Amino acid sequence: MPEKSEPRLTDDGRHVVIDGRRWRATDPRIPDGLRQELVDELMSARRAVRSADPDARARVADAKVALGERGQPWWEDPEPEGLEARATATIRSLLRKRDGSTICPSDVARVVGGEQWRDLMPEVRRIAASLAQAGTVVVTQRGEPVVATEANGPVRIARGERFA
Repeated sequence: MPEKSEPRLTDDGRHVVIDGRRWRATDPRIPDGLRQELVDELMSARRAVRSADPDARARVADAKVALGERGQPWWEDPEPEGLEARATATIRSLLRKRDGSTICPSDVARVVGGEQWRDLMPEVRRIAASLAQAGTVVVTQRGEPVVATEANGPVRIARGERFA
């Protein structure tokens, strides 16, 4: 059997070329550990597609948006809708991957913000607060529910009653 080689990146590093087709590359600014969690969730979701899981395609879409492979291109300055979509997809993907564990808003900011992730923390908290209001997630501090935009200090994000 022939050995598989790594896909070739285009000169600008924004796409991979597989069998002559260009596909958007994963955002290289995502820290390795978080990137691996998102790739693991993507692979799990793809296996779920093959087993006809009704939520599988949404899981694949979330993981690909979180990785920067879909949605607003990661190399462009983020527009508010693009940032919100990617942060929301990242929250859902990491919560699925960690299955029952909480996530830190800084993990989400690191995925979507690269080296300037700290600048995105207020926006990630706002997005988490919006998801909490919809019942998708619960934002906690010391184990108690809080409003993410009003809490001082570290908070955690967990699955809510309406998490899908």
